Amino acid sequence: MKHVRSVLLAALVAPVLLTACGSDDESAAPAPSTTTAPSSASAESSQPSAPASPAAAGETTAPGSELKVGERAVVPFEYGNSKSGTIAITVTAIERGENADLAAFGDRAKGLTPFYLRATVENVGGTDLSYSSVRLRGLGADGRSTGVIISGDTAKCESESADRSFTTAGAKYETCVLTAAHEGASVTAAEFSDGDAYEDSPVVWKG
Repeated sequence: MKHVRSVLLAALVAPVLLTACGSDDESAAPAPSTTTAPSSASAESSQPSAPASPAAAGETTAPGSELKVGERAVVPFEYGNSKSGTIAITVTAIERGENADLAAFGDRAKGLTPFYLRATVENVGGTDLSYSSVRLRGLGADGRSTGVIISGDTAKCESESADRSFTTAGAKYETCVLTAAHEGASVTAAEFSDGDAYEDSPVVWKG
């Protein structure tokens, strides 16, 4: 599998960390940087309207669906300006890491606990989605953003993108998305909110 290179090129050199720390300094810098994660409604997850059954083949998962970790969501998917199709996402695990896992982030990771969102992505529609990647976000126990935005890889969680063969129905790859919470808090769910249908009503997996 090919590592994601299009989301944050800085991650190839050093992890990039954005965390809610109360700082007003948002200027770009070559080293890992911090900014304040908004606490407004735009940074909060919409609450799922009701639990839903995993989508069967040929069906798409309704916006606002609440699934269990291990269940499959089938969603329309767009990547860039030229690639679109239908994929299935299965969040297979939400794992707690240790602060020591974030050593490469330096002092900016103090007081943070990493969590790893592991997922399998499948090409359902059979269209050319080569080199695409999927974004997931971790949610706290209250169903809202943890207030921490972190991007990059660790030795225990490496993000992957589809390879050149992700062009046929049934093609799959596995990936891991790094997320984090402040010390004492947890990530208990993952959400997919890409596309017009899911932006305001994400699909949510709960552990």
